[in-house]
Amino acid sequence: MRREHDPEIPSDAVGRQVVEAVENLVALWFSAVEDVRPRLPPRQVRALRAVRRQPTLNVTALAEHLRIGLPTASRLCDRLEAAGLLRRRVQPDDRREIRLEVTAQGQRFLGDVTERLSLHLATAFEGVPPAQRVRLEQMLRAFHEGRLPAEPGSEPGSEQDREHDPDTEPGAEAGGER
Repeated sequence: MRREHDPEIPSDAVGRQVVEAVENLVALWFSAVEDVRPRLPPRQVRALRAVRRQPTLNVTALAEHLRIGLPTASRLCDRLEAAGLLRRRVQPDDRREIRLEVTAQGQRFLGDVTERLSLHLATAFEGVPPAQRVRLEQMLRAFHEGRLPAEPGSEPGSEQDREHDPDTEPGAEAGGER
């Protein structure tokens, strides 16, 4: 096993390899998302996944999770709700609290995305020996369990948030073609 400071593998080379691998994984993820209907912008898919993982989320918590402004998160939820993928539910014990919930149709959508992505990844890893696949899984799990620092300028409501909001661009409605 190589250590982080092994002179045979400069850390910048590892960084470049990771960047290339991530770019390839992102391309596979986009491909999987594009294969499923309705076609949704990536941020809407991320929102659905976040709500599925954390069923106690409200719009404010979703905005914080996605690092977007509250108005942007609210519009995003409006679109997902209009598409039948998400619902807002008033809590019986506190009527001021409105939680987000993925609908059965939203669950099917996410299941379809996961299935497509799994197929893409299985094809991509066909030629990788089993021992290397196990090591890759271990490394990805360690990476996933670590905490990454927030990106600079990604605070909710920041200029970056407003400039790069695909949900405010024309034609970015849930179910719309991109």
